[in-house]
Amino acid sequence: MKPYRVLLYYCYTPIADPEGFREQHHLLCLQLNLLGRIIVAPEGLNGTVSGLTADCEAYMAAVKADPRFDSLEFKVEEQETHTFQKLHVRVKTEIVHSDLPVDPLRQTGIHLEPDAFRQLKNDPDVVLLDMRSNYEHSVGKFNGAITFDMENLRNLPDHMDEIAHLKQKKVITYCTGGIKCEKASAYLLSQGFENVYQLHGGIIKYGLEAGGEDFDGKCYVFDNRVAVAVNQVNPAVVSTCHRCGTASDRMVNCASPACNNHVALCEACGWEHHGTCTDDCLSDPQLRAYDGTGYYSKKTEGYTPWQGYKSFAGSVLKS
Repeated sequence: MKPYRVLLYYCYTPIADPEGFREQHHLLCLQLNLLGRIIVAPEGLNGTVSGLTADCEAYMAAVKADPRFDSLEFKVEEQETHTFQKLHVRVKTEIVHSDLPVDPLRQTGIHLEPDAFRQLKNDPDVVLLDMRSNYEHSVGKFNGAITFDMENLRNLPDHMDEIAHLKQKKVITYCTGGIKCEKASAYLLSQGFENVYQLHGGIIKYGLEAGGEDFDGKCYVFDNRVAVAVNQVNPAVVSTCHRCGTASDRMVNCASPACNNHVALCEACGWEHHGTCTDDCLSDPQLRAYDGTGYYSKKTEGYTPWQGYKSFAGSVLKS
């Protein structure tokens, strides 16, 4: 058993005082030595954190002790060490950016547990819709799924014409952990789609509980792992190295901070080109040092539970 855990979770539930909740929640994470990214909004809570097993167990117990989070489910993965380098707990207007005129607490697609999804996904009357960004599905997606060339969920309305002919089909949406699908499936229902489902818990839960069958490639994640394997049944590589074109599922952020594109880069090209996706990026005077991971954490200073965030060159200060 590995000593660390990664927790992925979300919950749509009213939070009357997001600022006050953020302060207390951040203190809890500091006390438990957790690192990660957490978003608090009037509509709920969304986060990914890493920490030692006992600390993560204590965190889950504390969160679930709050009746507002009765329905919250944690996706738990084992790791050898932290998957984050720092802790951010932020207040935002939404727990996932969408600007879609929907309320997941009022209407959303039918939730499919991993086993039910596995049995239904190959039905000839079923269409799988990937609700993730283009750089996410470029490194991995479900076999036969429809993807959109969008940077974030706010762009979904721009792609409705592409699937308008599918309104009579059974549509199943999916994303990394399930959070985007709560709003995406609700939006599809508002647009006249009649049979809308969503993969409950997303790709990560499907991999953990059902083996990840038919998910080709890797799943992009928002920590220093960048992309993780989920398919234990029939894995395949679907992405190619941005530099040389060979098959590769190593996802990196370009080492040029001016670019920061998310691309597949094979091991050899990563080292040869110092983690950059083009020669122009390689000549960037602010080029970040490539360490083989392709993950670069923003430097922050002056962040405490009671203050906001200021991005500067420097270390993280805690009080």
